[in-house]
Amino acid sequence: MRSVLSSRSGPPALALPVLLAAFGVAAALLGGFVVIAPNRLLSGTPLGLWAAAGPAGTVAVLAPLAAMAGLGLARDFALRHMLLGLAAGALMLASTGIAGHAAMVHGADAGPLTRVSLGAGFWCLLAAGFFTLADAVERARTLAQKAVPVLATAAGLFALAAGGALSELSLAREFSVRQHAYLNELFRHLELTGAGLVVAVAVGAAIGFMAYRRPSRAGAAFAALDIVQTIPSIALFALLIGPLTTLTALAPALRGLGIGGIGPFPAIVALALYGLLPVARGVHAGLSGVPRAAVDAARGMGMTGRQIFTSTMVPLALPTFFQTLRITLVQLIGLATLAALIGAGGLGTFIFQGLGQTASDLVLLGALSAIGLALLADLSLRGVALALFRRPAT
Repeated sequence: MRSVLSSRSGPPALALPVLLAAFGVAAALLGGFVVIAPNRLLSGTPLGLWAAAGPAGTVAVLAPLAAMAGLGLARDFALRHMLLGLAAGALMLASTGIAGHAAMVHGADAGPLTRVSLGAGFWCLLAAGFFTLADAVERARTLAQKAVPVLATAAGLFALAAGGALSELSLAREFSVRQHAYLNELFRHLELTGAGLVVAVAVGAAIGFMAYRRPSRAGAAFAALDIVQTIPSIALFALLIGPLTTLTALAPALRGLGIGGIGPFPAIVALALYGLLPVARGVHAGLSGVPRAAVDAARGMGMTGRQIFTSTMVPLALPTFFQTLRITLVQLIGLATLAALIGAGGLGTFIFQGLGQTASDLVLLGALSAIGLALLADLSLRGVALALFRRPAT
């Protein structure tokens, strides 16, 4: 989420919000804002922002874009980045709310089977708002200034969804039809990710600690984990089917424990294997980054080796450990979508069902849910890191 285009001060910091505002204006004026289709499977006809929402809706979208450009060009002041984040959040809220209203109006006019989906122009506006919000939050000076735009935007989106303003969008209709199945797959996704993370942290931390204590073995250990990372994710899920099926054939009692070639067990194993390398390297880097002077000072105070490790090294390495946990969790949330390919369920179920039915909104239901879950995990752990360590976990 950190901008690589600019620093905290100076003219280069103005580039991103101004460019994104210009990109948003072009998307609003030239792109299809919503797409009206006769049913959920057929292609539809795109409508621009003006045709979909009228002059009032167009102004409601262009106003936050103008505010983003104006704040990007303004001189720096204390609340500048927070206000920029609020303007970006207002763009996301306005675009989403207007799309929901357009779906109600145009969907009712066209018939009960008509589906109104989100067009390319909407997604471009949403992306412009999101990246501006992310950059503004990263540059904000205090925790409160970082939190206010994010919480305000999240609360607004939740209010729109809970109030029924988005209910006629085809994406919302796909969700309403599958609400019970969606909750089951969401919980399954969380279970797979959580189990894989626990195994990866336990085993990866042990490998990282071993590599720190015995540097001569670090190269071989990390080389083996690197090999695992080079295996394509889909291939790794598939490769586990054969050995585990053979194992359960030789020991049928294992099936009673949930072990098998398909289902949750191989998915958890695959996720844990992918999480080993970042956890092991993070633990090794955290321990290696502890200043030698701090260890010598602790030893000079008469601390034992165990006390030095638990009272000096672990606290000093904790920010790195926490960053490692955040990165690994976000990675596993994304990889868990592939678990559906081996019958383990999760949000990937909707993605592959949508691909099989050529239903793009069903694909989006699974993909956007996984993206939202990863963003929620990332932002939550960043917030906890800021509160604990008083500096961004990047």
